[in-house]
Amino acid sequence: MKKFLVALAMLLGIVFLFTRFAELNQVLAVFQRGKLLYLGLALIVEAVWIYNLSAFYQVIYRVLGMEEKRSHILKLVTAAYFLTVVAPSAGLSAMAVYLADAKRRGRSTAKVTVAAVLYVWFEYVGTLTVLFLGLAELARRNHLHWSEITASLILIAGAIGLGLLLYLGIRSTEALGRTLAWMARAVNTLLRPFLRRNYLGEERAISFSMELSEGLTALRQNPRWISMPLLLALTNKAILLVVLFLCFLAFEIPVDFGTLVAGLSIAHLFLIVSPTPAGIGIVEGVLAVALNSLGVPLEDATVVTLSYRGLSFWMPFLVGMVTFRLLNSGKHPANLTTGAIMREPANIAAEE
Repeated sequence: MKKFLVALAMLLGIVFLFTRFAELNQVLAVFQRGKLLYLGLALIVEAVWIYNLSAFYQVIYRVLGMEEKRSHILKLVTAAYFLTVVAPSAGLSAMAVYLADAKRRGRSTAKVTVAAVLYVWFEYVGTLTVLFLGLAELARRNHLHWSEITASLILIAGAIGLGLLLYLGIRSTEALGRTLAWMARAVNTLLRPFLRRNYLGEERAISFSMELSEGLTALRQNPRWISMPLLLALTNKAILLVVLFLCFLAFEIPVDFGTLVAGLSIAHLFLIVSPTPAGIGIVEGVLAVALNSLGVPLEDATVVTLSYRGLSFWMPFLVGMVTFRLLNSGKHPANLTTGAIMREPANIAAEE
């Protein structure tokens, strides 16, 4: 059964490649038109971004008192990226990759859950930092529209809400439990007319708060825990800014710093708030339009967008497809399997 589920995930990846073959073919065609030197540099810088992402996660693990090899973290983050794309489930697929690995290695699933939550929160903070500069540039050029404002408000609300939950968990387990129970009741009230039953269990929300509190204990004991993860989150954005800049250079398209920052901020804003995994089909259109509104000719904007997405989306996806297979290729009976990944993270944690 486990081998079947692993094969199913790989099959989903192959199906995804076939359904997106036209888009991938466009990316490859665009690469053929660019300068090999700059595209090669962009590829190297994107590889540095993936490596820095693993360092980001490794530091979060270390803050929570867990030591892990960089090579293994690298496999986890890329495999989680791959599975999030081929089996989207509001982030549960990625979360389950880490939780299944924690169970296999005898780690606390509570700490790993907190690590995943912290990663998302720092990503929000890093994106908001770039977004602030990008929106300021758009406003200066009178190109700030309601769509960017609405999406920004959604992101800000998510960052504040997640930050408040983390703060409550650090300060008081009881307060976090009451808050999560209230949120569960609110969701049940909204969905009961359609489902005719409760969608979330309040008891599970309270027990989940206790699990999170266990993981957050390490943060209470380390008042400086925020500095290094925040630095790496901002470094991630700076690296991607370099990738975008090299995409402009590869096609000899002039660009100024304000356009780069505004373009990157819009790309990441809609990558996060997009209803599709990794912003598939959304970011491509939004980024091209945003660059065009900033003075880049539409054809050039499209070329840059396709090359940037080829590096920032397709490269991690293909790497993740390989690392996902590597994580499931071991002979140890407790090795990470799609059987664990495809279940809900709460069920994995409950088995401990």
